[in-house]
Amino acid sequence: MYKILFALCLSSSLVACSDNEVGDVSLGLFTTKDITINTLVDPIVTGVTCHVASIEAGLDFSDPSDSAIACRQTGDITAAMIEQIDKSKSGEVVFKKSKSVFFKNMKVRRIYDHNSQTLLYLSYSTKESSGSYKHSLSTVPLWGTQAYQVNPVTP
Repeated sequence: MYKILFALCLSSSLVACSDNEVGDVSLGLFTTKDITINTLVDPIVTGVTCHVASIEAGLDFSDPSDSAIACRQTGDITAAMIEQIDKSKSGEVVFKKSKSVFFKNMKVRRIYDHNSQTLLYLSYSTKESSGSYKHSLSTVPLWGTQAYQVNPVTP
């Protein structure tokens, strides 16, 4: 009995409003699950804002792995910003959120597509769920920004 109470207290203490939460939608009267929407401003390419929606399960040990992401240009994107980012095929993690007391995370990774001059933002779960790793993708083209190059040099 004490173990159950401890687990409920622990899991409920892990659910908290973060500074970047902009939406919280209940999934119904008879569930403790909500869809939360977080805002993420890319720490290097500050002219890009992403909104990530995911399910928060208030009394569970682990949140569902599903998430959705939408990213848009919301400010200037400069060539200097693009110069600073990781341009490897795996890109770099720009956001990470715990989704479980058992080491499951939701991450957002920025990848640069040199040929199309587009930033890709991939939201994904680090644990397999229902036979697959859940993921979602959004893109931000550099066309029309200060960072766009008419004839880009191949890296």
